[in-house]
Amino acid sequence: MDVFTRTRRTGRRRGGPAVALAATVALVAGLVGGAAPAGAVPAAETAPVTRPGDSDVNGYRNVGYFTQWGVYGRGFPLKKVQDSGAAADLTHINYSFGNIHHQDLTCFIANKAQGTGPNGSDGAGDAWADFGMGYTAASSVAGVADAWDQPLAGSFNQLKQLKAKNPHLRPMISLGGWTWSKNFSKAAATDASRTKLVSSCIDLYIKGNLPVIDGRGGPGAAAGVFDGIDIDWEWPGSLNGEVGNHVDVVNDARNFKLLLQEFRTQLDAYGAQTGKHYLLSAFLPANPDDIAAGGWNDPEIFEYLDYGNVQGYDLHGAWDPALAGHQGNLYDDPADPRAANRQFSVDKAVDEYLRTGIDPSQLGVGLAMYGRGWKGVGSAEPWSAATGAAPGTWEAGNEDYDKLRTRGQDYYDAETVSAWRYDGDQWWSYDNPRSVAAKAEYVADQGLGGGMWWDLSGNHDGSLLGGFTDALRAAPAGPVDGTDGPTDPTDPTDPTDPTDPTEPGDGCLPAWSAAAVYTGGATASYQGTNYRAKWWTQGETPTAGGPWEATGPCGDDPTDPTDPTDPTDPTDPTDPTDPGECTAAAWSASAVYTGGATVSYQGQSYRAKWWTQNDVPGAEQYGPWESQGAC
Repeated sequence: MDVFTRTRRTGRRRGGPAVALAATVALVAGLVGGAAPAGAVPAAETAPVTRPGDSDVNGYRNVGYFTQWGVYGRGFPLKKVQDSGAAADLTHINYSFGNIHHQDLTCFIANKAQGTGPNGSDGAGDAWADFGMGYTAASSVAGVADAWDQPLAGSFNQLKQLKAKNPHLRPMISLGGWTWSKNFSKAAATDASRTKLVSSCIDLYIKGNLPVIDGRGGPGAAAGVFDGIDIDWEWPGSLNGEVGNHVDVVNDARNFKLLLQEFRTQLDAYGAQTGKHYLLSAFLPANPDDIAAGGWNDPEIFEYLDYGNVQGYDLHGAWDPALAGHQGNLYDDPADPRAANRQFSVDKAVDEYLRTGIDPSQLGVGLAMYGRGWKGVGSAEPWSAATGAAPGTWEAGNEDYDKLRTRGQDYYDAETVSAWRYDGDQWWSYDNPRSVAAKAEYVADQGLGGGMWWDLSGNHDGSLLGGFTDALRAAPAGPVDGTDGPTDPTDPTDPTDPTDPTEPGDGCLPAWSAAAVYTGGATASYQGTNYRAKWWTQGETPTAGGPWEATGPCGDDPTDPTDPTDPTDPTDPTDPTDPGECTAAAWSASAVYTGGATVSYQGQSYRAKWWTQNDVPGAEQYGPWESQGAC
């Protein structure tokens, strides 16, 4: 089988409080990440140019896929992403996967085992893993046990907790994948079907209107969990996808472009209501035949995508059982004995996109947290004869990095930037610390947007990810202008940033205007203090606990006791920081609040709009808390 037709197939099971899903897995060849261009709402003239939805590490994205089924046999809940330090190294996390229903061609969530029923994957889903499974205090990201009656539990709630601890992290819902790309072509076929699909995906995942299943879910239950949508259609216009996929070789490329345009249009329309830029990304094939069939390297589709990640693995595998060779080599290997059109490399794939004029900053390089292997190999040399797929924990010919990192002898070729392990019989191609460091250098040298990982469960301690991230931090600053980038206007350590509002000696920034629109990162001054906007805002006075973050005093002494506008005057009955006026009980991260409950937090009173736990009041403009004013 063609290497590029493969992606990790995921066995799914029924979910239920006492039912463990049987996760039989096969391969994955497709995933992707997300980030975003400038916000849909124009910024005020005083705002710096920013990408309000994006995130970066030293100007690079670092995207990791978190698998829906990883919480079962693999024992990989999101708490491990937090505790390992991986969350601090990631910029985006792609939750895989969402499915498209075969009957009405919409996004949906269900509890139905993979492979059951007359249409196989068509109605499959895992609502139990998504939002049904309860977590104990010891197993949750926040250290707080789920209540039996809370609307949102499962990995969606864990994502929400992970996001609260790591505000730079952008969770995305990834649609499709190898197993669930069957109905993309049909859903993209007409204007009406495209509109319906996109609307359903936004309603389900962005607005968070979940179905009610086993007492969980409901309208708005998952609001605020996902910051965008990742498209993993494998593959439009190509017969190299999973057997049984609907494919229109004539029209898929055109319809795929129109589908992305529809996603961008509807996401921007909703973003205009919420004041947020929602991300749209895609997993990009590496096989030139698949790229051409789907029109993936058409620069126009990158007007709709914020970015995409190029498949950097599965370039070879045990679907060719007699030949052991590289699955993720950066450069072509002159010793590769295969036909010229079957000799793949990451660099060759990246060039397929760059040569058409696509902005390098919109491209990421995929890396593997697993290896592909063969048995019966009599030599450590690449491209040696083999007798079949090596045994693997989850699938023959496939094994996690954590299990390979100490197996046999390690080898590395700097010319092709490829790594492998050999134990005298089994030969495994994988990424190791040397190859990921070299690929980080390649990303920086080419001006690319960053890297992407399939999948995080292959490296529980986050060490492989950490090495790549450290290399990016040490490289020259990258091209991505995200919330954590080198042009962060609140960075007090950057002596070269002329707009740094916290630099000693700076005066007041342009005065805040109630009529102006400010996007995340915009700056203004108000009553002797400089502020930075945390998200889109208009008409909201800069003060603690809202969309504004104080970055330091400016101008005259703001604590002048004769200043009638002094916001810290202890005799001022409207003092927003005076805790003595707050009558509502102080907010507690461990408490459960239902709609209508009131609390006080940092000198402000808040009322809960719906059920909430561990959501910081004022942290989200459209979150569960509604400000009732200063107290």
